[in-house]
Amino acid sequence: MGPTASGKTALSLDVARALGCEIVSVDSRQVYRGMDLGTAKATPAERAAVPHYGLDVVAPDEAYSAGRFARDARRWIAGIRSRGAVPLLVGGTGFFLRALTDPVFREPSLEPRRLHALRAYLSGLPRSTLEGWVRVLDPARAVLAAEGGPQRLTRTLEVALLTGRPLSWWHREAPAEAEPVEGLVVVLELPREELDRRIAARVDDMFAGGLTEEVAGLVAAGYGPEDPGMTGVGYREVLRHLSGEWSVEDAAEAVKAATRRYARRQLTWLRNQLAEDGVLRLDAQRPRGELCRVISQAWEAAAAGRAYGTEVGTGADTDEGGTG
Repeated sequence: MGPTASGKTALSLDVARALGCEIVSVDSRQVYRGMDLGTAKATPAERAAVPHYGLDVVAPDEAYSAGRFARDARRWIAGIRSRGAVPLLVGGTGFFLRALTDPVFREPSLEPRRLHALRAYLSGLPRSTLEGWVRVLDPARAVLAAEGGPQRLTRTLEVALLTGRPLSWWHREAPAEAEPVEGLVVVLELPREELDRRIAARVDDMFAGGLTEEVAGLVAAGYGPEDPGMTGVGYREVLRHLSGEWSVEDAAEAVKAATRRYARRQLTWLRNQLAEDGVLRLDAQRPRGELCRVISQAWEAAAAGRAYGTEVGTGADTDEGGTG
């Protein structure tokens, strides 16, 4: 785990080769087909080198919840283990990871015809109306739902209206749908200045590589700003450029600013929600080969039931410690 642009993809390929892994993407945006550059998806060559799962699962106009990810991921993990490989989960979407390590409630059955009709109706409402309804129907979830945008607002309303109970009640009272998935959690960390530098360089590369054309192709295919996949960072800003509202330079700067804000939220989540013992925190500025060695040793120690150091600071020679 780690914030965007912390080097997870490149490091994961090294770890996969060292430990015989297959990779599961833990990214709420990489599930969307046709959205490659803006989500920094693994390239075809990288996928050919190491099997990947969790990429290109749904179309941009489909919703994809943490609960669905958890069910899919358990299936992928079981398949990987059946082949004698090690499942390596890689990404920055914390609530997807939490859905596996602290399983979400067993979702109530929603009648498909009513759900489809309600979803179509809600898609035509302005965001301000959705937020107002959520504040009335599920006040305990209002802030979280608003932070998640139209997709999470709509999901909150669907559950409340079709089950008669707010989504916050289901999270609190309903039984978990599965046993927790256990494993070694590794968090990559970067100083803010270095993270910002990497974000700027990544966004420049995305635009140079054809992000504008990628978004234009999605628009031509019939996808628009209200579709779940198109609300992500990078896509909504380019849509404003394509509509004539912004220049491409303005859009690029807006993407950089939005990505920095998103990375801050990721860091806060990783710091607050993964504060328990047993989380291995590594300075992502260290050489990749060194990071790969530390992670490999930590995994082998964990698999053998031995404790391993839980904190590895910048440049500190503490790799071989046993403080956990």
